[in-house]
Amino acid sequence: MFSLVVQMEVRPGRREEFLAGMAANAAASVREEPGCLRFDICSVDGDEHRFVLYELYRDADAFAAHKTAPHFAQWRTVAEQVLVGQVNTTGSLLVTHTAEESA
Repeated sequence: MFSLVVQMEVRPGRREEFLAGMAANAAASVREEPGCLRFDICSVDGDEHRFVLYELYRDADAFAAHKTAPHFAQWRTVAEQVLVGQVNTTGSLLVTHTAEESA
């Protein structure tokens, strides 16, 4: 599986706009893209302008398809207005554990 961790910094005063746009993108990605398996949006403690995303795709082709989706294009329009910058780190999921597996 193809994994992506994205660190984002949002412009001051644009947090709510970021969250609305990113939440819409994440929901549409999971709902409309069969290859998108997970899309988490996390805040960073102590800095209301920094966020971390964790995305999991079936494979690199599924991630490439994600970048061509209409909802991704809508997000990029928002991103141009709200982001200071972002850093993407790609990889492969090697091991995972869930609470359901531990029960």
